[in-house]
Amino acid sequence: MNLSPIAIAHAAGAPAAASGAGGVLPFILQFLPLALIFAIFYFLLIRPQMKKAKEQRQLIASLSRGDEVVTSGGLAGRVMQAGEDYLQMEVAEGVVVRVQRNAVTLLLPKGTLKKT
Repeated sequence: MNLSPIAIAHAAGAPAAASGAGGVLPFILQFLPLALIFAIFYFLLIRPQMKKAKEQRQLIASLSRGDEVVTSGGLAGRVMQAGEDYLQMEVAEGVVVRVQRNAVTLLLPKGTLKKT
């Protein structure tokens, strides 16, 4: 009796189901590299960025009259008046500019900007 390959494959039936002997361990091992990569990203990228953003928010909230600051555009000056959203900053003798609080990126030590 000569059977075609299709008839033999059809007669063989479905492959046997995998036994449940593996359990949870292979499942955990399968996702271990993914969890490891997430942990690396968290500690090397996400966490430091969140810490830096928190420090920036504290800096902006603590600005007061007399602080010497630098804006994101590189403008350095002394805070003359601090409002809720804007600061008035003296950049030179008699030159006062108005900038957004969020534009401040750096708080300079007192006495950095000397009057001439």
